[in-house]
Amino acid sequence: MDFLKKLGIKQKNLGASTGLKWYGSIKGDELKVYSPINGKYIASVYQANEKDYEKVVQKSYEAFLIWRTVPAPKRGEVVRAIGNKLREYKEPLARLVTYEMGKSLQEGLGEVQEMIDICDFAVGQSRQLYGYTMHSERPLHRMYDQYHPLGVVGTISAFNFPVAVWSWNAMIAAVCGDSNLWKPSSKVPLCAIAVQNILADVIKEYKLPEGLFSLVIGKGSSIGEKLINDNRIPLVSITGSTNVGRKAAAKIASRFGKSILELGGNNAIILTPNADLKMAIPAIVFGAVGTAGQRCTSTRRLIIHESIYDKVKQSVLKAYKSLKVGDPMNSKNHVGPLIDKSAVADFTAALEKLKKEGGKILFGGQTLSGSGYGSGCYVMPAICEAENHYDIVQEETFAPILYLIKYSGEVNSAINLHNNVVQGLSSAIFSNDMREAEEFLSHWGSDCGIANVNIGTSGAEIGGAFGGEKETGGGRESGSDSWKAYMRRQTNTINFGKTLPLAQGIKFDI
Repeated sequence: MDFLKKLGIKQKNLGASTGLKWYGSIKGDELKVYSPINGKYIASVYQANEKDYEKVVQKSYEAFLIWRTVPAPKRGEVVRAIGNKLREYKEPLARLVTYEMGKSLQEGLGEVQEMIDICDFAVGQSRQLYGYTMHSERPLHRMYDQYHPLGVVGTISAFNFPVAVWSWNAMIAAVCGDSNLWKPSSKVPLCAIAVQNILADVIKEYKLPEGLFSLVIGKGSSIGEKLINDNRIPLVSITGSTNVGRKAAAKIASRFGKSILELGGNNAIILTPNADLKMAIPAIVFGAVGTAGQRCTSTRRLIIHESIYDKVKQSVLKAYKSLKVGDPMNSKNHVGPLIDKSAVADFTAALEKLKKEGGKILFGGQTLSGSGYGSGCYVMPAICEAENHYDIVQEETFAPILYLIKYSGEVNSAINLHNNVVQGLSSAIFSNDMREAEEFLSHWGSDCGIANVNIGTSGAEIGGAFGGEKETGGGRESGSDSWKAYMRRQTNTINFGKTLPLAQGIKFDI
């Protein structure tokens, strides 16, 4: 395919890179990659071994020692160049994202645009790495704090956003003076190789240190374990399941490392009697079926007031009946495949569990076969009636299942239902009542890291901090002041007087 050639994807690829050099061996563990769209073989990657990892991480550390001395605005100019290079490759990279992962081409284009946007954001941030000044209690003293580069930042990304999440971490880390070591999901390694190839032109042009942007593709049980246990990597950003994050965070913490965790979501939209349903229905449907329900911000629960429940149910059913499932390269289709057959099995098992707990499937839930569905990864998105306390509703099933849940009374009843899950990523309310909207955003409202009014749960902009609470992990990436996680904070006090007064009025005469 033409886009593979443009991105430098070969039939056989090495799995470790320090920017310009590739490491590995054709005698290594070969990972064969197939498209979930049609089940066809794309290419293979020889996964990195522990010796390859050691070479890459050492180069990453050496690059950090050089990069931290470069003024932050100069770092920003490099990130600007990366953004411009991504603009050149936007269309072919988006096609690879779609072909390897299975999301719609529109979403693939949107994901690459997100990379470009975070580059633009990071360029501005490079001139805004602000500290604060404080008044000292001691005379002739000045006190302030500042932020210094942290070191090698490890980024472990998930399959559902093969390139965007890397850019959130790598571009912010770069302007902060850090190098980045990327371990992508083994389900979408070709996207990572393509990005590394795109970076090569900028690395050459700006004579950047080898290892500033590094890549290591390998098994979690070996390469992943080495990365999270590596004392040379002070910060590891992990996007993945709650179970993966829980285990990794404990190991990172045991060596006093830092972690940013973007884990499970169980996102809900509340519809009050004051909701504008013309706005709400498209947000609900996109949130539930976009990326085939494989976003961490996908809408999974719809909490509806009893007075509008039947009307909403019929509107959502009508919208779902118009959905077209098929090849995501075709712009006429709304929903592409799940990532693999294992995800299809999880989808089917969740619906069986729902029925055993007393829930009802109103629409969809079938696995699709026949012409156009040859990969075995296509399903019809499901709408179900359920209760919030069901075990399956409390879990995150990474598939297009939408649970309709009824509430009665005031908005606080809906908020209580909303918050009564262990995840806390994204949330939304549709209401034209100011009091309901403000209560949802109050201290006693949504307990999620993201709370929206009159928009859906998915599709966050890069300007805001992204992340959640509870078992979602508590980390923040992307915008706002998320940059602070990629730096070490230092408080400085300067005595420009001729005496040595002590804080708190302590007297110590010698």
